[in-house]
Amino acid sequence: MSPELDGAAAMPDCAGADDHGVSLGHDPADHTFYDDPDLTYTVGSPVKNWDEKRKEWLKHHPSFAAGAENRLFMLTASQPWPCKNPIGDHLNLRLFKNKVDYCRIHGYDIFYNNALLHPKMKSYWAKIPVVRATMVAHPEAEWIFWIDSDAMITDMDFKPPFEKYKDHNLVVDGWPNLIYEKKSMGEMGPQTPNYENWAKIQMETLSDKTYPVSDDQSGLIYLLLKEKEKWGDKIYIENQYTLSGYWGGIVDSFDKIIDNYARVEKKVVELRRRHAEKVSEHYAEVMAAAFRKEGGGDRARMRPFITHFTGCQPCSGEHPGYSDDACWIGMEKALNFADNQVLRNYGFVRPNLQNSSSLCPLPYGFSSYKKEK
Repeated sequence: MSPELDGAAAMPDCAGADDHGVSLGHDPADHTFYDDPDLTYTVGSPVKNWDEKRKEWLKHHPSFAAGAENRLFMLTASQPWPCKNPIGDHLNLRLFKNKVDYCRIHGYDIFYNNALLHPKMKSYWAKIPVVRATMVAHPEAEWIFWIDSDAMITDMDFKPPFEKYKDHNLVVDGWPNLIYEKKSMGEMGPQTPNYENWAKIQMETLSDKTYPVSDDQSGLIYLLLKEKEKWGDKIYIENQYTLSGYWGGIVDSFDKIIDNYARVEKKVVELRRRHAEKVSEHYAEVMAAAFRKEGGGDRARMRPFITHFTGCQPCSGEHPGYSDDACWIGMEKALNFADNQVLRNYGFVRPNLQNSSSLCPLPYGFSSYKKEK
């Protein structure tokens, strides 16, 4: 490597390094995929040999290479216009704060998109152009983690088991028997000329698809069914933890889950120790070990990783399948359940999950998220 082209490599740019040890001020003049005029950020023009291109970029940016295999970049988005629901923008803000808190605790970067990156790819499909652009913009990340705006992280301790996925390129929530046996929920997107035909084909192929619109999830299931040999080995279907938990079956379990954690905390003195937020991952490991010792690590007793309020439509407020109380009270409980895990490191807690305004300072040695009697 030429010293003239990569002189910065000989002298680490300590002033430009962040707290993860990567150099933010180092970008040598060596040729990378960014210098290819044919490479685009848009869908429709596949990037070939992406692994090799990333490897070459990391070689020229060695401070990013360490830990690259476990580096996650989170993506979320919302529409580019104000919400019709009077409390929709407030809910979107809290939902985004939830994701920012999680990323800060674990040292992940996050991008919040509110721009439509493809004029024809709206609604279900809008995430695809964002994921594509982000992959090009962030070659330092091994994993792009998309999370819908109406989904929230309800276990701030949990980290995806990256080692488990090392031979896969895509991880999705689901059950293999529902996909391959019951057939339950390319060129299927709205940017293609056969979009309307694909909606019909999806309905004919998938037993429980009831709406006549081609969507991204049905498209993925269709590819798994029809081209399993090509795609199956690279897609990991995850069902060992709640990668996308349905809120209707979760919100009523929060009090019981809180009791489960309180019981474990009272047995393990270290878990009641006050600590800096920056070292939260250590205590998360202690908690996980305590649960494993108590009951084999059964995640049914632990917090759900992600609670997804599918069908509630917090921005539009249109949710004919659910009552206002079910959606909005459920979201408040879930947001406060998650936020209590964050606030604890700041010395406070909400004793009532349905009251966002009332907080209590935590006494020394506090062993429960509930206010002790």
